[in-house]
Amino acid sequence: MPWGVTRTTLRHMTYFPPPAEELRFLDSELRQLDARRAQLLARRAWLITTLQQVVQPAPPVWPSPPARSGASDRPEATAPGVQNVLLLLGGILLTIAAMVFTLVSWGHLGIAGRSLVLGAVTLAVLGAPVALLRRGLRSTAESVAGLGLALTVLDAYALHEVVFTAADATTYAATASTALAALWAAYGTALAALPGSSALRLPHPAALAAAQLPLALWTITLGGGPLTVTAAVLLTTAFDALVALRAAERPVRVVAVVCAFGTGGWGVLAAGVLCLGAAGPSAAARAAALLFLAAVIALGVARFAPRTGLATGMAATGALCAVAGLGGVLRVSVPGDWVVPAVLACGIALLAAARGPVAVRRGVALASGVVQAGAVLWAVPAVAVTLLGPTAWLGHVWSGAPADARAAVTVDAFWPPYAVTVPLILVAVAAVLATAVRSEEWRPQALTAALTLTWAAVLVTPTALELPYLAALLIQGIMVPALLAPALLAPALQGVAARTAAGLAPLTALGLAFLSLATEPATLAVLASLTVVFAVAAWRGRQAPVSAAASLGWATALACAVGASADWRPEHVALLVLVVPVAAALLAARLGDSVTTVAIEVTGAVAGLVAIGLAVADPPLLALVLSLCGVIAAGTAVRPDRRHVGYAAVALFVLAAWVRLAAWRVGLPEAYTLPVTVPALLVGVLRRRRDPAASSWTAYGPGLTVTLLPSLTMAWSDPEWTRPLLLGAAGLLLTLLGARHRLRAPLVLGGSVLALVTLHELAPYLVQVTDALPRWVPPALAGLLLLALGATYERRLRDVRRVREVLGRMN
Repeated sequence: MPWGVTRTTLRHMTYFPPPAEELRFLDSELRQLDARRAQLLARRAWLITTLQQVVQPAPPVWPSPPARSGASDRPEATAPGVQNVLLLLGGILLTIAAMVFTLVSWGHLGIAGRSLVLGAVTLAVLGAPVALLRRGLRSTAESVAGLGLALTVLDAYALHEVVFTAADATTYAATASTALAALWAAYGTALAALPGSSALRLPHPAALAAAQLPLALWTITLGGGPLTVTAAVLLTTAFDALVALRAAERPVRVVAVVCAFGTGGWGVLAAGVLCLGAAGPSAAARAAALLFLAAVIALGVARFAPRTGLATGMAATGALCAVAGLGGVLRVSVPGDWVVPAVLACGIALLAAARGPVAVRRGVALASGVVQAGAVLWAVPAVAVTLLGPTAWLGHVWSGAPADARAAVTVDAFWPPYAVTVPLILVAVAAVLATAVRSEEWRPQALTAALTLTWAAVLVTPTALELPYLAALLIQGIMVPALLAPALLAPALQGVAARTAAGLAPLTALGLAFLSLATEPATLAVLASLTVVFAVAAWRGRQAPVSAAASLGWATALACAVGASADWRPEHVALLVLVVPVAAALLAARLGDSVTTVAIEVTGAVAGLVAIGLAVADPPLLALVLSLCGVIAAGTAVRPDRRHVGYAAVALFVLAAWVRLAAWRVGLPEAYTLPVTVPALLVGVLRRRRDPAASSWTAYGPGLTVTLLPSLTMAWSDPEWTRPLLLGAAGLLLTLLGARHRLRAPLVLGGSVLALVTLHELAPYLVQVTDALPRWVPPALAGLLLLALGATYERRLRDVRRVREVLGRMN
């Protein structure tokens, strides 16, 4: 054979040894594995023994306490923390002592002594940090320096109480705060300039904190009014912002930021109060100038802020201050109805005026959004009155057409003041949302909000402009199909805006229905139109479940309105309302969409409940309505997927029978229980045919119990013989049927009823017989009964044994 053929053939061949050879090979491998395992186990045992001999714990001489975990050995406080706490407490205690000495013990010394003591102590304390810094005790130097700064405040107070007693308090406070700020700043700079020492962190922040008072106090001293003082506060804010942006020391920056926010908030709040309280354009302009100053400061900080979040927030704050200032001027310059639109125009203009870095533009846009949101919130009460006000017509149905649309919605409500321009505000904000938001992420939400605002604007327009009542009905009536139009014209459209429009349509229809309750023709026309519109939407649109349910709901309301228009009694109107459940059952049987089918069936069931509620006052007609509802439910139960509705049909038929019997004033309990027992037994028979393994208690127990127990209760208190006789015959029949078909439920229930009825009927005679018979007769009778039962049991066992022997011989 050629060489290449041999290599190709052998490369893909596998050698399979004979079974005997393979068995010998496997036995050999297993013996080797067992031997190796035994060696390893022996080695392991030797190692364990060796380790136990080497590592033997020494017996304790004294009982040792339990070992503590590592976490408990760790100190709860660090050494620097303890040091700082001690120094802080020491400084506080010394400051309190100095205050007590100054305020309480001051009078025990003369003027020279007082001056020398306080001056010497202050100089000593202020000079001590130099030596402490040279020795490297920085924290102690900080604590002592803080005590020295506190002593300077006490020195200023002492000078006012001793030397400058006649000075004006405000003037002296302005002078003292200015001097202290300058002194503390110079003290911190001097300590930093000394050779061999490092700068302290306390004097410069303390000087900055003291510097918050001089400008405002000097303004008050010079007779400045609220506007001037507020301007001084805002200028102090500007100084703090400059320090926060330019200072190199971190403690100084932190204190400057805190002071800037504090004084800035105070200044803006004061300027806003002045702007709101301005009585004329001139006062409003001066207050607005303060807000503009605050806006300039905030925008300047935003322009140079190192962090994006801070820049955005300050830009938004500055833009809001500017709009607030313009709003204050507009409040006293334009009519009240146009103040909010004018302020909204200023807020929208911010979008076009935004310039500078991205963070600044984002903050200005945020401020514009806040202004627009405020305008929308201002318009919400008018929209709420327009939408919810017509519900008051439920108490004034068909009382007559109102004078105009505003009167139609303010039956039991009031119209908000200056709300004429609400539609303009809503449309303007909607236009901004639809055109200004370009981000793909936020575009759908913006369109949804724009659609909702446009809907609200159209809804509130007739009310705001006091259009005629008929015009309000027509506008809202046109809005309903307009909102449903996207789903009708483009069924494939499934955007957020389309779903929002479909959701607003039922809300608009509900408000229109309430609004139409003022007159009878309007009610009938509106309800008929809504029924048709939603039916078409359910037929052609994608929102079929909601539209179909709404159509059936409006049809129910239309049936009630038609009956009321014809002066029918409510129980007669119920027969007309039953048309809706019939239509719902017929439609549900023809639809393939399960969701729409469920929606239609639920709406039909609710309409049936409405019909039952209308017929409650007339029992005979109520029985008819219940029977018709049972027929509708039975027709629905014919469908294979709605078999469970049959239980509801049976319940409705039973209720109808009970109501009819009650109307006939039937007092026999069997008349009420037998209509339940017969269907229940039929259901039990059908179940046993379908499932032969089903228990008789499950199939027949409930039906039999419903009749037997009430009848038995009545039989025990019935003096007549008819009911006990019939009940006993029924119990005997059930016992025989149970014995014939070997069913426990009929056998037990029938036998129990028969025994109890017999006991009740024979009780008087049994008492007489018991008195007449000797005392030994009852035990004898019981013994005979037991013997008979035992003999019967033995005979049955003998028969079984014989059958077993016959079967054994056959095998």
